[in-house]
Amino acid sequence: MDKKIKFVQGNEACVEAALYAGLDFFAGYPITPSTEIAEHLSVRLPRKGGKFIQMEDEIASICAIIGASLTGHKVMTATSGPGFSLMQEALGYAVMTEIPCVIVNVQRGGPSTGLPTHVSQGDVYQARWGTHGDHAIIAMTASNHQDLFKITVEAFNLAETYRTPVILLFDEVIGHMREKLVLPEPGEIPLVERLKTTVREGIDFHPYLPREDGRLPMADFGGVHRHNVTGLYHDMWGFPTDTPEIVHGLIRHLVDKIRNNVNHIARYKEYYLEDADNIFISYGSAARSALHVVTSQRKKGERLGLLELQTLWPFPYDIVREKCARAQSILVVEMNMGQIVRVVKRAVDNPQRVVLANRIDGVFITDADIRNILRIIQGKGV
Repeated sequence: MDKKIKFVQGNEACVEAALYAGLDFFAGYPITPSTEIAEHLSVRLPRKGGKFIQMEDEIASICAIIGASLTGHKVMTATSGPGFSLMQEALGYAVMTEIPCVIVNVQRGGPSTGLPTHVSQGDVYQARWGTHGDHAIIAMTASNHQDLFKITVEAFNLAETYRTPVILLFDEVIGHMREKLVLPEPGEIPLVERLKTTVREGIDFHPYLPREDGRLPMADFGGVHRHNVTGLYHDMWGFPTDTPEIVHGLIRHLVDKIRNNVNHIARYKEYYLEDADNIFISYGSAARSALHVVTSQRKKGERLGLLELQTLWPFPYDIVREKCARAQSILVVEMNMGQIVRVVKRAVDNPQRVVLANRIDGVFITDADIRNILRIIQGKGV
């Protein structure tokens, strides 16, 4: 059977993937450069029997998807930097109450309203640390539309598996550029469905009691099981508590369910790492330029390699350390002041070998930019 092929923006590829994953409720507020996600879903989602609603702002948008997820739906919202800032308190609520949801942030220049129509990767730390308190989070990205499709589906799968919000941290170039997308057949990418409780009506239901495998079955809010949902520390029935043992156990659970599975959650791609003397680490649209430099310079005999990260959080420390163990130098290519480069330095055995190649002016980092920095590094013998 012939595959269905489309020529689409990255934002449209995200829409196709979300529908493939089973999205049936979207709430959002238009903001550049993510608006096309809401625009396309406003047409596509109702045709599939789902619900689309434009909320009055981004705070209401994330609160709406949290409520819809509690009632059993697969949910998503989409925004950019300023809207993502407004979502942080409710994001923390979703972490604490363990509510599956997907939040797309198509990054633009900041802070504040910044550069609405220009590219940036400045929200990487916000995705990890934006909400207050101790917590873990999953944040993923992609450098091309085919990977974007797969990573979006993975985001829904991970949200359901770990009962957690998952952030899709794309950037303006990926969101707005157009390229070919081959749509997979139904069932080609496995889907994770909501784990529902098997406890019968009338039997005591513990909404926050993990099974032996760590997963928490859910009951649709408003269904046969009545249960409490609160952003306060809570016991296994969902009722508020300040008992130190319970508080300690809950926060350990919220962090460990993700941290202990980092190698299962991590997604990455590697190019020519087997013999690479110098390794690039990059993500999102910046990884496209990094890959171009690697492939072109290898033709000239330079042993370069690329580790493209698709999971940014939880950061795959062990994977980065292993892949870069032999590297003479490590060049981190990103479009911010150096957010992932700091974490890479913590991961590798020789942090002095790690160098940043970046742009922070709203202009896409090119292969020429990277080559200039590479020449400086090679000249200094770093």
